[in-house]
Amino acid sequence: MTTYDSWRLFHGDGRQRPVEMPPAPPWRTFGPVAPDGAPADGPARPYLISPAHADVVNAALHLRRPLLVTGHPGTGKSSLARAIAHELDLGEVLHWPVNSRSTVQDALYRYDAIGRLRETALSRDRGEAEPPLGSFVRLGPLGTALVPGPRPRVLLVDELDKGDVDLPNDLLTVFEEGEFEIPELGRLPEEQSVVEVLTERADERATVRRGRLRCQEFPVVVITSNGERDFPPAFLRRCVRLELPTPDEARLREIVTAHLGEDALEEVDRLLEAFLRRRSARQLATDQLLNAVFLRASGVDLSADGLLDAVLHRLGGVV
Repeated sequence: MTTYDSWRLFHGDGRQRPVEMPPAPPWRTFGPVAPDGAPADGPARPYLISPAHADVVNAALHLRRPLLVTGHPGTGKSSLARAIAHELDLGEVLHWPVNSRSTVQDALYRYDAIGRLRETALSRDRGEAEPPLGSFVRLGPLGTALVPGPRPRVLLVDELDKGDVDLPNDLLTVFEEGEFEIPELGRLPEEQSVVEVLTERADERATVRRGRLRCQEFPVVVITSNGERDFPPAFLRRCVRLELPTPDEARLREIVTAHLGEDALEEVDRLLEAFLRRRSARQLATDQLLNAVFLRASGVDLSADGLLDAVLHRLGGVV
């Protein structure tokens, strides 16, 4: 059993002590990097969902509609996109984290006009051909999700309610038409109407014809919201909605087992009791319980409340 003093890697006294880092939690273990610089596929993380909620996901897949997932923080909204991508073998999830400055334009593509001017001037000085315009256009996560291909891609639009109030309406046209325009490429002469551009993925290029890009298969779009803002009716009408419930005691035990194994249940009773007591008074996330259980299973000899004090904090946001 690891005592309170021996589990402290950092003491805060300014003394240097060579330490051996303990094993990380499974959900904080990152895979190696592939030779092309992309993250290599690591082991799939477990995801538990009820059959009724899985049916809602399937409805969105069949209808080719965005899936709007709501629920308290820590109920697994963002992880659902990765679970879908893994089960359907759809590759890496494209991630668009929304904030107050996010725009649909940036999510579709970015044009580096300043970089083009600089590189064009340097090429002229060297007597070389100007670099192609497509080298300065990079598709964002939404634009990359719309690149035509035989299989759909998975796009996670994370915390849409943190964006500008007009952002959901701005997305409607793209979602309905499955295409968008890059005006900088549309103005090129006919002999330059086919342009190769960069995408969100380092090893991929996309072909844009006459300045327009249209998907072949509508992407699997998972939109998360913490309920901080209501969305326009027109936007809601075009989404399939899924509300993930706060896990009860039985589901919490299942989640602990899925992530840490059945042996972890031997240490969970007092932690779970303390967690449920605290959650009834304030907003807590399931992964905070997992953090506490992991520390206990690793041998940290603290009380249930002591462990929870180390890893719990109140989550902001109105749901």
